[in-house]
Formats: sequence, C-alpha cells, structure tokens
Amino acid sequence: MIYVIGIGPGSRNLMTEEAIAAIEDAEVIVGYKTYINLITEFIGDKEVVQNGMRKEIERCREAIKIAKTGKKVAVISSGDAGIYGMAGLILELLTKEETDIKVKVVPGVTASIGAAAVLGAPIMHDFCHISLSDLLTPWEVIEKRLRLAAEADFVICLYNPRSKGRSEHLAKAFEIMGEFKDKSTPVGIVKDVGRADEEKIICTFDTMDFEKVDMTTMVIIGNKATYIHDDLMITPRGYSL
Repeated sequence: MIYVIGIGPGSRNLMTEEAIAAIEDAEVIVGYKTYINLITEFIGDKEVVQNGMRKEIERCREAIKIAKTGKKVAVISSGDAGIYGMAGLILELLTKEETDIKVKVVPGVTASIGAAAVLGAPIMHDFCHISLSDLLTPWEVIEKRLRLAAEADFVICLYNPRSKGRSEHLAKAFEIMGEFKDKSTPVGIVKDVGRADEEKIICTFDTMDFEKVDMTTMVIIGNKATYIHDDLMITPRGYSL
C-alpha cells in the first residue's frame, strides 16, 4: 500500500485530518528531507527514507520497492500531492510494472490556495497554475502558456517563480504577460505560506519587486476585475470587461 500525501504548505494547521491519519498509519515515510522535517511530530519511530532535491524518481522507486514487501508506505509532497507533487510520478512508474500495489492519493492544501487565503480572495474567478521551472518543461512552452493565460485574462498563480539558478525567469514572465496585463493589475506575493516566517506583499504589476521573490514564494497576478481594498486582493465572482 502506498499513500501519496499532500502535507500542505508547511503548517500543521493546514494539514488535513486524512493526511495526518495516513502518515500515522504508514510504516515507512518517504520524502524530500525538508518536507520530512515539517512532519516530525507524526513520524515517531517509523522508518524514514529521505534525500535531496531532484531525486524524486529515486524516492518513488524506493517507495515502490518497499511497498512490494508488504509494508504501508507514505510518500509525502508539500502542498497537494497531485499539483507539482508525487502522485503522478508514483502512478506513472506503477503503470510500467506488473504489481497489485494499491495507491491512495491524499489531497492537501496547495500553495496557491494557502496564499490566496492570506491575500484575501484573489482566485474567486477562473485561474490557472504555471510553474516557471524549466527543469521538466521547456522554457518556450512556459512562455506560450504565460502568453495565452494572460491574453485570456486568467488570474495566474506562479509556482517556482525565482531561484538562484534562474533569477531572470520571473522578470521575463512579467515581460511576456505585460502585453496583456494592465500596469495597475494587482499582484499578491506570499513567502513561506503557513510557516513561521510567512510574509505578505500586495502591489501592482508595474511596482513588482522581483528581488522579494524566491522558491518558497507564491505570486498571484489578478485579472482585469481584480482590485485592492484594505490591504486585501479581491477578484469578484462575476466578470465583465
């Protein structure tokens, strides 16, 4: 049995009861070491398999190997397991094997939902998720998605917005979206949502400070109807040009 669990952004308060129950039921916990550190209170004396960034395939293969011995395994992801998480990878790998291992995907609060709650109500209408990481997706594909989402006037939630290795990606993304997004469009920035160092910034498209953003930051760009009131970012339920 493999549980693929979304543990939320990083706070126990944002974990679901189902996620906690699945972790407690598992015999082995598999995950990225940073995420393991976020759930130590639930691990106890369980066996733990952890490694660093970009080792997702190795972790999933190890989880499957352990599950074949009959043990219950919990593979953890931050946020939601099915949104830039481990659910797809576990299922993809299992489709290539002849096995009767059961998989239970346990949903979690993804970063965009957690950040939206901090900002107010920025994703009340149609929105999309776009990751700016080009490790698995070619940059030209990311550019196309940014352009089309901005042209369609979606509220856009940017995952993996800026790192040391690709510090210019966020600025390039704003340049692409700028063809369709007005300068006064509200932008919400939330760093470390749900964690002790959580920080919220609300600005406009033309006053965006890219230096405020890193890999633990969620950036949400509003649509034409989004507005700012009392330091909150609000997108109406209805929409009109």
